Amino acid sequence: MSMSSYTESSSEEDDLSPRDKVQQNTKGQADFCVRNIKQHSFGRHEIEIAEQEMPGIMALRKQALDDKPLKGANIVGCTHVNAQTAVLIETLICLGANVRWAACNIYSTQNEVAAALAESGVPIFAWRGEIEEDFWWCIDKCVHAENWQPNMILDDGGDATHLMLKKYPVMFKLIKGIVDESVTGVHRLYQLSKTSKLTVPAMNVKDAITKTKFDSLYSCKESVIDSLKRATDIMIGGKQIVLCGYGEVGKGCAQALKGLGCIVYVTEIDPICALQACMDGFRVVKLNEVIRTVDVVITCTGNKNVVTREHMDKMKNGCIVCNMGHSNTEIDVNSLRTSELQWEKMRSQVDHIIWPGPDGKRIILLAEGRLVNLSCSSISSFVASISATTQALALIELFNAPPGRYKADVYLLPKKMDEYVASLHLQTLDAHLTELTDEQARYMGLNKAGPFKPNYYRY
Repeated sequence: MSMSSYTESSSEEDDLSPRDKVQQNTKGQADFCVRNIKQHSFGRHEIEIAEQEMPGIMALRKQALDDKPLKGANIVGCTHVNAQTAVLIETLICLGANVRWAACNIYSTQNEVAAALAESGVPIFAWRGEIEEDFWWCIDKCVHAENWQPNMILDDGGDATHLMLKKYPVMFKLIKGIVDESVTGVHRLYQLSKTSKLTVPAMNVKDAITKTKFDSLYSCKESVIDSLKRATDIMIGGKQIVLCGYGEVGKGCAQALKGLGCIVYVTEIDPICALQACMDGFRVVKLNEVIRTVDVVITCTGNKNVVTREHMDKMKNGCIVCNMGHSNTEIDVNSLRTSELQWEKMRSQVDHIIWPGPDGKRIILLAEGRLVNLSCSSISSFVASISATTQALALIELFNAPPGRYKADVYLLPKKMDEYVASLHLQTLDAHLTELTDEQARYMGLNKAGPFKPNYYRY
């Protein structure tokens, strides 16, 4: 069998949509849809490398292996499909779960990893570069299948929840719990809860401390630079950059860019976040005040139409525009798809959009306004381990909770679990925790084993 190369092969066969291919894994199973099943061995290597850098989720896998806390759980998963998620998926299976999995983003799937999962028997429906119709078809294949009644949803962006609620309302009523880890998905859950359409308990792991600080702050701090470098090779020092939004993602990006010598502007709607930005040494401006002079525009608000066509018309030649938020709604990309503007694909995930006129002004759009770090670079496995452990624990908690503990509402992860997730990752970093004496514990009114902070504590 000839091995296809690790990078996407350009053979004619690959122009075929995965939906039109007949593929089987070596065990003769065909309940999956990936770009190329033959790439599975490359994907397996990627997963093995990720496992080395994901101590928390591997420790959880080892500790809970005998208990099988997810025995009987039928999980519909809709997340980014990469080596790190694969470690989570295989952990859930080790803990007793049955899963069916799709991608929550049309550009972030690692094809060879999807192939490795399909080879090991996971019903996975995901490939890089799906069209919108494929995207919903893949999620549908995970929700609706023969001899399959899902009872848990692990979502990233709320799309699986949305599809099931709309298309399979009867099935949705049998769900025991939903876990979501994105601003967009969690926002949707709170909206459903407000309008009494949420009939099952949901866990908001996006606002778990271990998630907000690590995935949003520390991970973005490293990956924003990586994405800009890989996609455009620009020199970052000295550039004028505007960050739309100063939440955890904005804070991480701002720290990294400042560290490399950028002039950083911040736009904010929230006076508290704006004041934080000022105290951290950033100019808080309205986008219109700086749009003509900045070199890079980065969105991280979770909102829509933050950068409009009007803004892009005013940008200078060579301005780079990208999004670090979950959803592709922040930059109004559709307003650029008009006959008077010319699109030139420069490399994978990099488009130049050229304005008419003698000077031929162009702006550089990354990943068509989708999540730039997952589309143009990668996130570190260590941070992914923290998120994956949080997600796994939330699933275990909701699945095993006695009836009535959780109502049809949105909950935060119990603080004790957040601390447990953090402790699983300390050993690798050679960190040694101090233990309270009995006297100290009494003085503080704490249990020696935690939780160590009240629920309202802001880390």
